[in-house]
Amino acid sequence: MKSYVLGFPRIGEQRELKKALESYWKEQISLQQLEATAKELRTRHWNYQKDAGIDCISINDFSYYDIMLDTMFLLGAVPSRFKDIEDKTARYFAMARGDKTHTAMEMTKWLNSNYHYIVPELSESDELGLDISKIVSEYAEAKELGVQLKINLIGIISFLKLAKRVDVEKDTLKLFDKFLPLYVELVSELAKLDSEKVVIQFDEPSFVTSIGSEELSLLKIAYDKLGSVAENVKIVVATYFQHSVEATKVLVNTPISSLALDFVYGEKNMESLEAIANSDKKLLVGIVDGRNIWINDISKSLETLKKISEVVPRERMRIGTSSSLLHVPYTLKYEAKMDSEIKSWLSYAVEKLDEVNIINKLFFGLELSPQETDKLAENKKANHSRRTSTRVRDEAVRNRVANFQFEPRKSFEDRIVEQHKKFNYPPLATTTIGSFPQTAEVRKARRDFKAGNISEEKYIEFLREETKQTVQFQEKIGLDVLVHGEFERNDMVEYFGEQLNGFAFSQNGWVQSYGSRCVKPPHIYGDVSRPEPMTVEWIRYAQSLTEKPMKGMLTGPVTILAWSFVRDDQPRSETSRQIAFAIRDEISDLEQNGIEMIQVDEAAFKEGYPLRAEDIPTYENWAVQDFLVTTSGVKDTTQIHTHMCYSEFNDIIKTIEAMDADVISIETSRSGNELLKVFETVGYKQEVGPGVYDIHSPRVPSVEEMVTQIELLLEVLPERQLWINPDCGLKTRGWAEVEPSLKNMVEAVKVVREKRK
Repeated sequence: MKSYVLGFPRIGEQRELKKALESYWKEQISLQQLEATAKELRTRHWNYQKDAGIDCISINDFSYYDIMLDTMFLLGAVPSRFKDIEDKTARYFAMARGDKTHTAMEMTKWLNSNYHYIVPELSESDELGLDISKIVSEYAEAKELGVQLKINLIGIISFLKLAKRVDVEKDTLKLFDKFLPLYVELVSELAKLDSEKVVIQFDEPSFVTSIGSEELSLLKIAYDKLGSVAENVKIVVATYFQHSVEATKVLVNTPISSLALDFVYGEKNMESLEAIANSDKKLLVGIVDGRNIWINDISKSLETLKKISEVVPRERMRIGTSSSLLHVPYTLKYEAKMDSEIKSWLSYAVEKLDEVNIINKLFFGLELSPQETDKLAENKKANHSRRTSTRVRDEAVRNRVANFQFEPRKSFEDRIVEQHKKFNYPPLATTTIGSFPQTAEVRKARRDFKAGNISEEKYIEFLREETKQTVQFQEKIGLDVLVHGEFERNDMVEYFGEQLNGFAFSQNGWVQSYGSRCVKPPHIYGDVSRPEPMTVEWIRYAQSLTEKPMKGMLTGPVTILAWSFVRDDQPRSETSRQIAFAIRDEISDLEQNGIEMIQVDEAAFKEGYPLRAEDIPTYENWAVQDFLVTTSGVKDTTQIHTHMCYSEFNDIIKTIEAMDADVISIETSRSGNELLKVFETVGYKQEVGPGVYDIHSPRVPSVEEMVTQIELLLEVLPERQLWINPDCGLKTRGWAEVEPSLKNMVEAVKVVREKRK
């Protein structure tokens, strides 16, 4: 093995798995048909890698929903509340999505990426038991390819660290002794798959975060044991997204075979080279960016590899991706409409396979084919084009940022008094987070408009009618603060990026966010500015339909940054500040047009946090400042809302306070009120809208259920400080779920208000 990929996307280059999953959930296809689609995709993806010359191909990187969820099934770590579901497939999807009688498991971000994973729920009383049938099946499928196979698994420490306890004891690492024998059994069983050699990749990404001595001690115990189970098993321990210097110092003294390290985002891994050189370990060098879409600078990569080889013997080096390619789109071959110059600067998953192969051949002195020689020439040309293009810099944008003088708003205590007088909304004010269902009809109208099948006039007429009906629905059920529904928006980031300078877009650049949910991130290639208003006409129209307050809905700079593929030729903070000024201009225009409740969503604020504690203060400083730049130019009576989802706020609550939004809505429906208590503990002054029901589940919560939830919220915060809303936007749900859920939510608030008279 000389070249490898840490993992490959699984949703399908045309989102085939997404479509099959959603058809299965709607009972439009059978389980057998779903499985057939999955098998076809696995085979296709393995062949892509084989045909590109990748020497070692992963199996078990495929999942119907999430690898952490798969790991729970592999280990038998299924929460007891789902044990009553006898059918294995039904249980699997109930854990992920919920069903009529089961609430879905909590979901949160995979480190600092935009991929969501299902959080394992563990307890001392769990009855564990191994089930390797999925791995055995995929191994048999892939063995026919005739290449080296690598079984991808979540390592024991990261599985425990990224899980949560649901019994009294909170520390998941105290379950180490319970899980280690199962991992040993797992390695022992997998050793039987091939008598000559079985390669197992254990992902241990938690070791790129700031970790303590306990984790390092358990890491040594774990891999001393796992590395000694069977002579024919070769264990690779993989980390990514940052450096893992501390873990490397431990792992070189265990009987594992190899370490896979990230040299794109973890430059400090260079400090580990001497320790690796003095061991017998192979080094899998992550040199091709697994989480961004820019073309690799092959000359620069070869220089880095040469430096590494001056310390680690070349024969012990392997060439691959910095992380799984799960985080990038599939292939550029469908991008027929993209600007040709910008397209030449890009590399998606399939193209990254070619980069790995060419770098591998050049580094190890292997002959390139004529086709590979042409690709190398194209790579050099594209990198030169990107470095010298006049499309990347805008001096007017840079001068505005450099010369801006910040002026803060009045204190929240003063502002909120004026806002209550102006809007006169009641305690436990009801609203939604922003979007309403993007129905099949809405999506069809958008497709027809883009394809030229209907005129712009007809399309706008359709969207205005959808907006009107949604406003009328909200008024009818009695919501206190309304939204316009966002029917004109394809995505909360893409919509804005399409109207900003410095952004490019793909036709088919889909990336999995969770389950069947895919997003198509914009590509920020140059300096960012706003040529003209982006949302004013739609919000102004919606406000004309009602006397109730209408929230203007915007996406904040950090979230636009986090949910885009960001240029890598300048610090992310500089790009974020440019976006902040663009959104600031939009807020000013909304306010001037009579919209004085404005929500600036920062759903990805926590996601953007650095993985290392020493880097956090720098991030918090520029991220908070960018939010303030965005929102500080308004009148005191203009109420600024923000929204954050799937974030653990305990350690950043002071930072959230510093953002100084008047109202923050947050996700608490899957995590209970534990997340809310931190607001009480720190004496948080601003108003809070905890999500009272989970919009990612198809179930409709009852009035009684939400009454109970609201009463629990009132045990933590006073009613004057609380807003009542779903936990996120309603875009992905159908009206059949949204209508009764919101009606029940409003009715529940009425019940609680009546009780409190």
